[in-house]
Amino acid sequence: QFQSSRNLGEEKNFVFLSKKIEPSPVLETAPLFHGLKKELAWNKFSGPNFTESYCWPPAAWGYDVVAISHQGNDPLLYIAPILTLLQQKSTYQALPDTIGVCIYRTSLIVCPGWKKARLVFDLLKRYGRKDCRDHHPMLIILGQNKEAVKLGGCEVAVTTPHSLLRLLEENSWLFCRLCHLVLDEIEVLLSDTTEQVFTILGCYKKATAQARGNPWHQIIAVGTRWNKHITHLMEEFMNDPYVVITVVEEAAICGNVQQVVQPCMNSSKTTGLLKILDFTHRNLQKVLVFTDSVSEVEMIHKSRKYLNFALKSNSIVSLKKHKESKCNASCVSERWRKLHSSGTPVVLVLTDDCLEPLGITDATCVIHFSFPSLRIFGQRLQSMTDNFCILRKGSSVDEEHSKAKSVILLTENSLCHAPEIMGYLQHAEAEIPQELHDLTARVLESEEDKKLLRPLCASLKIFGICKNRTACPDRHQINLSIDVTQTIPAEMIKPSERVLIVPLHIVHATNYFGRIVRKEKDQYEVLAGEMKNYFKVPGHRVSVNTVEKSAFYALYEGALCHRVQVVDVPAQEEEHSVCKVTVEYIDEGRTSQVSSDQLLHLPARFQSLPPQAVEFVVCRVKPIDNEIEWNPKVTDHIHQKIKGKLHHARIVHTLGKTVWVDPVIGVASLSSVKVWINEYNIRSEILSTGLGTDNPEHLAEIQKLCRHVQVLDPAEDLEHFIKEDPADLEKPSSPQDMSRQENSSESCDTSGICSCGKPHNFVKFSNLNSRYVYHPEIQWFQDNETVTLKVKIQSAADAKCKFCKEKVVFSASSGEKLYLADLELQKSILAEKSTCVIKDREAVIVLAKEKPGAWCKLLKNKNIHVSLDFEHWEEPEEESLFSAGGAGKLSFPAAGTEEWFDSSEDSDTESDE
Repeated sequence: QFQSSRNLGEEKNFVFLSKKIEPSPVLETAPLFHGLKKELAWNKFSGPNFTESYCWPPAAWGYDVVAISHQGNDPLLYIAPILTLLQQKSTYQALPDTIGVCIYRTSLIVCPGWKKARLVFDLLKRYGRKDCRDHHPMLIILGQNKEAVKLGGCEVAVTTPHSLLRLLEENSWLFCRLCHLVLDEIEVLLSDTTEQVFTILGCYKKATAQARGNPWHQIIAVGTRWNKHITHLMEEFMNDPYVVITVVEEAAICGNVQQVVQPCMNSSKTTGLLKILDFTHRNLQKVLVFTDSVSEVEMIHKSRKYLNFALKSNSIVSLKKHKESKCNASCVSERWRKLHSSGTPVVLVLTDDCLEPLGITDATCVIHFSFPSLRIFGQRLQSMTDNFCILRKGSSVDEEHSKAKSVILLTENSLCHAPEIMGYLQHAEAEIPQELHDLTARVLESEEDKKLLRPLCASLKIFGICKNRTACPDRHQINLSIDVTQTIPAEMIKPSERVLIVPLHIVHATNYFGRIVRKEKDQYEVLAGEMKNYFKVPGHRVSVNTVEKSAFYALYEGALCHRVQVVDVPAQEEEHSVCKVTVEYIDEGRTSQVSSDQLLHLPARFQSLPPQAVEFVVCRVKPIDNEIEWNPKVTDHIHQKIKGKLHHARIVHTLGKTVWVDPVIGVASLSSVKVWINEYNIRSEILSTGLGTDNPEHLAEIQKLCRHVQVLDPAEDLEHFIKEDPADLEKPSSPQDMSRQENSSESCDTSGICSCGKPHNFVKFSNLNSRYVYHPEIQWFQDNETVTLKVKIQSAADAKCKFCKEKVVFSASSGEKLYLADLELQKSILAEKSTCVIKDREAVIVLAKEKPGAWCKLLKNKNIHVSLDFEHWEEPEEESLFSAGGAGKLSFPAAGTEEWFDSSEDSDTESDE
């Protein structure tokens, strides 16, 4: 049964109900106990929302419920009815005392992880206070140590699947008086912990069967997405549950809608459509063909005679509806209904904006002639809701004739929404053609490229893996201009050897910021002493009148003086007014907000020492149970143990100012005998809590991430490979030459190698051990803000890319070959905002234009190795460079060139390259 309803805001909502429910859209009349209503109102609760209005009544009546909604991860969906049931003492009077112990716990909430469990626990405490007896909620998170848990008096327990199974090993009687079992974020539980969840359900079912009397048993499962295992959950463990689904796409999966993807060329979409419309008299269908333009509606409608001819039938009726149609919605709806009643197959071609006025819900097939977004996709599926069906145990459905069908026409132009549609089809377990996989890969690669200026994903650094790269806002590839430009001085680190470190800012159990301490004369200790003596003099403490972003200042905290850099200054209404500014402690790595009048002028001599803060990552350990964050118990334990103390660490990998260390040993110094004593191993300390486990792939994943990057000696630079005069190629470089070249950051005068466009592919360099330098093939395209260069090079190593205002110099090695591209640009770029990312088969260089707008060409001089990338080219909206109309005719560039020109009738000159 399906119902459509309107909320108080008159917004149309969809709901699928397995059984009729009278919603409770107003808090005052909701089936909750009075004290909880008062508490919700006191907390300014704005609900119940649409989903809660349908879920609360059956859940508060004690029935089994499955709820799938965009709000399905909100604990109030089940907390409110559970607290209401626990208030009714009479409900549980019949429960026997099976083991001679007074056990009050009657409700168990299972969450996918400790973080969600803590949120639910906090909400239980908040909403269980007013006018109700204390239910003694308990948060149970057990590690592998299986510490003892006292459950006396607890009526509501919140836990995770793994923790619950560990608890059951020592408390097998746990389910004897369990009345309410809640499965929170059911799609996550059944995807990540399928075996554990069904083990728990099996124990609950067994305890229920053995219970004396007729105790109350209820299972509530809530989530945001349908999961294939939910059907088994309902059939084997629930008693005729109420199913509430308020997401059309998820209802379509639950309702067994068949999803089909039909690849075709954009030029032959109509032919592909005719192949899909396969009618027989035995299988009468009502088909909707959706498109996003009026012109396509007219074109498809006019092709109906070809449809009848192709299908050897004259009985198919074609209707059309778009915003310019003369026939109104009610007229089309009436014809749709009557034609089907008379047994005539009907095809309605329409635009998306016409579906709601038509109110069609009985279509048997939807064809997506235009490729939809997921939101539009769901709206289209809603037109088939009358034909959604849930397969019950022992029932059978003729798949060919009884299942609603959704057919997507996939063309080479279906890039925009490919990832979200493919994600849905994977979720629906539909068959996915290779063409969609390829389109999605291209889009995801492009999306990753847009993240080039974002920080490197923290999960990738800390654990070697990111579980959801698509949703993660940070990048998952190395950006040379960010990750390699600021490196730790070589004299501070010696890979594979021990260093002394001091963790000062603890992010979590395996990630810290701090300093590397030199064993001999530590420059920072000298600086700190000098700063302390300097600022002892009251006259030296000069407050700052105007705070500037990125400037360095001094800041006193107690007896300590810190160097800080301002990273954010809020807009001020008055000049010189006191405000809160965000500063970074450049020698510790932490950030905080301080009052601007606390900042002191920092003399230049105290700014000469580079920032000392280094990021440390402890390798080969991760949270148990596939958690993605450390439990605060572990972080607190490590924080207390290591902050501000000396440790010996072995560096196993470096990237920029991040250092991966393994092991890290807390040490104490016996100054009398000059001996270091090992006190603890951080990794072992984490494992000893029972909340951490081995992560053997961690370092290998980091090395795989950085396999294209080799951090070279800071003295080396690209100019080492380039000379002004060919006659100088045989001369060795002097330190003075290199120093002079390193200081010429703006001019970057490194021309002479291949950018002249002469047809040679390599130049011999004596200072490269007689190896040859090749010019890589490069394709480029642009948008209004950037120019993207794709440098075709396989498995690049030792890659370096230098950006100047009007020049880009790229070098790398691949196998035994060295590659160099010295590109003199036709227009200026913003060097500091330009990026370079190395991939398996190419390097992607993104140049930030100094001034937005189209470039008519890339280089000042022609280069046979540089050409346009037409596949990614974006045409200007006002006038397409490839349009067939207009006064001029466009000539495509010859292969191997990177320019284009307008061959108009009024001009016979080419553009100047």
